[in-house]
Amino acid sequence: MFGGNHTSVAEFILMGLTDNTWMKIACFMTFLGMYLVTLVGNLGMILLIWVDPRLRSPMYFFISHLSLVDLGYSSAVTPHMLSDFLRKDKSISFSSCATQMYFFVISASTECYLLAAMAYDRYVAICNPLLYAVTMSPKICGQLVIGCYLMGFVNATTQTILTFCLSFCASNVINHFFCDLPPLLELSCSDTHVNETVLLLFAIFLGVFTSVEILLSYIYILATILRIGSAEGRHKAFSTCTSHLAAVTIFYGTTVFMYVRPSSSYSLDSDKVTSVFYTAVIPMLNPMIYSLRNKEVKNAMNSYWRQSCKVVESALMPLTQALVEKIRLLNREPDKENPS
Repeated sequence: MFGGNHTSVAEFILMGLTDNTWMKIACFMTFLGMYLVTLVGNLGMILLIWVDPRLRSPMYFFISHLSLVDLGYSSAVTPHMLSDFLRKDKSISFSSCATQMYFFVISASTECYLLAAMAYDRYVAICNPLLYAVTMSPKICGQLVIGCYLMGFVNATTQTILTFCLSFCASNVINHFFCDLPPLLELSCSDTHVNETVLLLFAIFLGVFTSVEILLSYIYILATILRIGSAEGRHKAFSTCTSHLAAVTIFYGTTVFMYVRPSSSYSLDSDKVTSVFYTAVIPMLNPMIYSLRNKEVKNAMNSYWRQSCKVVESALMPLTQALVEKIRLLNREPDKENPS
């Protein structure tokens, strides 16, 4: 579709993480468990935020979309990786490879902008609390989220079209476990100078724009917190930012290492390990970070857990009572074989 007459490759072969049979089994079990935790954690976070009235603030609105894009790029990669652990044929069609890369890039790019939007939300909440309801109105929050997805769409569309218009004629073996940009550019037999330049420009723009916005937000936040008189007040104000800071540090640390480098410094074998971290580990950790470190989320989870337990208890109570009564009746029956 993208390649037309520019390519003689109909499919790619993904080398994966390992060729060792026992390691494949261990990796399959590990990544399956991580993916299930990712699904439950992120879907649970989205559901909890949308059904609980206590979590109807802009911060949780952004967290719900963060969980959605975490699901997006984890699901774009992990299911196919799991299937590759169980089969000898590790091929992926040309169009499937393009689709996988597209959804991965749009999800990861959108996450960068969402993290920046969340930093702005924290800045307004702490530095201008009286204007918070107006500045972060539902309409503005919706526009910010749409803008994040739009920027992700532009990046993903540009990178996917440029990459799959290249020629892939010498080899179709990708030294990776999914269709990512660096190994595909390494594989191409075309001149990839334009692609590498565009990739670097997008990465720098994405990284610099969002990181500068996050940095400036937290400079103002820190200055405001230091002016708070009581230690308890400072702790309470800063505690609302710790989850976001943890997510930003983990995400930016791995993506900057992967993409904001010259092509000569790429080591695809070591990049696989880094890729595992941001495709499988980060989507799993984010809901834990925002749930374990957030009092409101924990209270909402405990509330719904108690309600669920009560529903289950009320549903099982008649069955339990009937079973107990049946046992009592059986115990009261005379022993016919040995009458007294």
